[in-house]
Amino acid sequence: MRKLIVSEFVTLDGVMEAPGGEPTHPHTGWVVDYMGPEQEQYKLDEVLAAESLLLGRVTYESFAEAWPTYEGAFADKMNPMPKHVVSASTTEFGWNATHLEGDVSAAVTTLKAGDGGPILVAGSCTLVHSLLLNGLVDELRLMLFPVSVGRGLRVFPDDQIKSTWSLGDQISFPNGVLALSFHLAR
Repeated sequence: MRKLIVSEFVTLDGVMEAPGGEPTHPHTGWVVDYMGPEQEQYKLDEVLAAESLLLGRVTYESFAEAWPTYEGAFADKMNPMPKHVVSASTTEFGWNATHLEGDVSAAVTTLKAGDGGPILVAGSCTLVHSLLLNGLVDELRLMLFPVSVGRGLRVFPDDQIKSTWSLGDQISFPNGVLALSFHLAR
């Protein structure tokens, strides 16, 4: 069984929206002030350990526009890595990506049951909400930034479902950023 890992940048008040400069939020780019070599190495190691990406369409389009222009070890892994994209409106993808068809929960369950290494999800708020609601996330990695932005898309869906998580790894970076890993209690 393949492990599904959701990895998100998140503010103290739980917002995951616009960490890198997207024009959708009044406080866009909140990660930039805190990113340093330690966090970049953490994210590189995370990607190097993954075998494929699972993305929602919006995140896929953002990544597919940017990543092919980058160079270096991170790009060398990201660009050829297989990508599975969940989309109700688009079915043809480039950048080494395939459309994950049908019911999302069933398709992801089948993907996880296949051979291979870890599947990494980044961004993709709508997809992450669906994965969390259906109990498909094996590990949740939150890079917690010491900033609050008030409102925006949040990691967890607004529902009444209770999930119990156990703390795995925790890393404290010199600039106040925390990397926290949680495992779904089954």
